[in-house]
Amino acid sequence: MQKTKEKKYTMNLCEGPLLGKILLFALPLMLSSVLQLLFNAADVIVVGNFAGSQSLAAVGSTGSLINLLTNLFVGLSVGVNVVVAHFMGAGEKNRISRTIHTSILLSVLSGVFLTFFGIAMARLLLVWMSSPEDVIELAALYLRIYFLGMPALMLYNFGSAILRAAGDTKRPLYYLFFAGVVNVILNLGFVIGLKMGVAGVAAATVASEYISGFLVLRCLMQEEGALHLELRNLRIHWDIVKQLLRIGLPAGIQGTIFSLSNVVIQSSINSFGSTVMAGSAAAANLEGFVYVSMNALYQTALTFVSQNYGAGKKERIPGIVLRCQGIVILVGLVLGNGAYLIGRQLLAIYSQDGQVIEAGMRRMAVICCFYFLCGVMDVMVGALRGVGYSVMPMIVSLLGACGLRLLWIATIFAGHHTERVLYLSYPVSWFLTASVHLLCFLLIWGRIKKKKM
Repeated sequence: MQKTKEKKYTMNLCEGPLLGKILLFALPLMLSSVLQLLFNAADVIVVGNFAGSQSLAAVGSTGSLINLLTNLFVGLSVGVNVVVAHFMGAGEKNRISRTIHTSILLSVLSGVFLTFFGIAMARLLLVWMSSPEDVIELAALYLRIYFLGMPALMLYNFGSAILRAAGDTKRPLYYLFFAGVVNVILNLGFVIGLKMGVAGVAAATVASEYISGFLVLRCLMQEEGALHLELRNLRIHWDIVKQLLRIGLPAGIQGTIFSLSNVVIQSSINSFGSTVMAGSAAAANLEGFVYVSMNALYQTALTFVSQNYGAGKKERIPGIVLRCQGIVILVGLVLGNGAYLIGRQLLAIYSQDGQVIEAGMRRMAVICCFYFLCGVMDVMVGALRGVGYSVMPMIVSLLGACGLRLLWIATIFAGHHTERVLYLSYPVSWFLTASVHLLCFLLIWGRIKKKKM
């Protein structure tokens, strides 16, 4: 019975045709990421339509700050994915079990830390971001409630990373779908029924996060074999932690610095006032659906390359990278340009204010049409991390994307203070960084071909 269940949900990533398996792996992951983003989208849509533009600006402007505080720990889940996948490919069941028990305990501890830090620092961080006076109190309230859900959010991210490493992207999708339905129902009840405003959407999100976290925890506890989680065996294995940090810490630092550059950009957006803030927040939310769809191919490349590298099947790696790149370019072009073409109708879901919609369109005109470049960049990062190189893509990304954006704001944007010039920092940085990542991969692949696995 258990073997049948495992076959139903997991996938052998080291044998057979690649394209079909990549699509079977990536599509549920894509849907899972979209559902996760719908948590925030439901917040923004409900609050924009039933609590006003100030509440919309308050909720929407917190995204970059939330990412800044969480990305370091979410990066560790990348390490979990790679390490478990390596051990899966090598067939080392004892190490898989030790990694799982270490990872789940780390997820809870990091979530508790983020809860206390986020609640204590919420308003001060918003002051540093130059949030307008008519928005800051609402944004601080939203953040303090939102951070109560951090333990569950971290638990879900680490747990789903473990399942992905085994080729299972279906069950995380099912869990998020159920939690997402609950989130939407609670949003409507708290905001429309109880008139709770930003506090209501934050509380609904927290509740849905605890549901998805509980479901993935229960899933691991019910597994048998190497993936089985026994709560009494939760402990920190420091040799495993070192391996998680070797891959996950550079990924987390990269994500944190990326978010820092986005916080600086958000601060620059704030300088244009609450109307532009609201339009940018709505547009960024729409862009998020394109991004997470492309990011599914990053995670696919990461997992496929990791397992095949762990199994010593290096000859499959170029095929994995090429197929993931082809799919991510197609997804980015179709979804990005499609979102822009019907942008006004989509933005109207978030706000009926004409000025807010026009502000959102100005952002989408620059970012959405070139978003596929971001996908190309991320897939190359996934391939590099999959073969055990995590520091190199971190350094390239920090210099190419983050450093360039900050330099752009300090120089070009300072001389031409317009929204278009500000938003152009994104596609320029994606193109340059993706090009350097490709060169790095070609150099490393030359070493791998000569190396005995």
